[in-house]
Amino acid sequence: MFSKNKVNEQQPEADSIDTARSTHKVPPAAPSASVGATTPKAKPPPSVLSADLHFDGKIRTTGDVQIEGTVKGDVSAHLLTIGDNATIEGEVTADDVVVNGRVVGRVRGLKVRLTSTARVEGDIFHKTIAIESGAYFEGSVHRQEDPLSGSSNGKRKAAAVPPVTTPINSQVNSQANTQASSAARKEAAAVSPS
Repeated sequence: MFSKNKVNEQQPEADSIDTARSTHKVPPAAPSASVGATTPKAKPPPSVLSADLHFDGKIRTTGDVQIEGTVKGDVSAHLLTIGDNATIEGEVTADDVVVNGRVVGRVRGLKVRLTSTARVEGDIFHKTIAIESGAYFEGSVHRQEDPLSGSSNGKRKAAAVPPVTTPINSQVNSQANTQASSAARKEAAAVSPS
């Protein structure tokens, strides 16, 4: 029934992979790229600042950064993830900001997300925002079409209003926050002499 000769004769082809149920053809290797052709590069993994790292100064990159340690200074990236035990003291600017840890300073991002373990002490400038139940936020929230530009869209500052200190216990609608801040500003403007 079985013999050495038959086993040796039934060698699988070099470009196929045999499995118990089916045979899949593996495409031949692509020829090497010509001088003028470009191939898309794979996205590099995020740069990680570990929990035992304490950094003083500015961090700027067009890539992704995950911070687990302590940074005293401004951080600018494409995607910035702030770990549970991380602390940043300075301005944070990124297309996407995910805060799991602590930020003392301004946060600017197209998408800003405060998770349930987040603690933010400063103003947030965003295009879209999500605040999970349990997050702590002290400051004000400002929706802008381009929060990364650093401008306040030409808006004049209103009279000084104490910041809102709120441990978030349920999903927060940033529009309700804005309306509350607006009402407080109007009240402060009515009280202060012009």
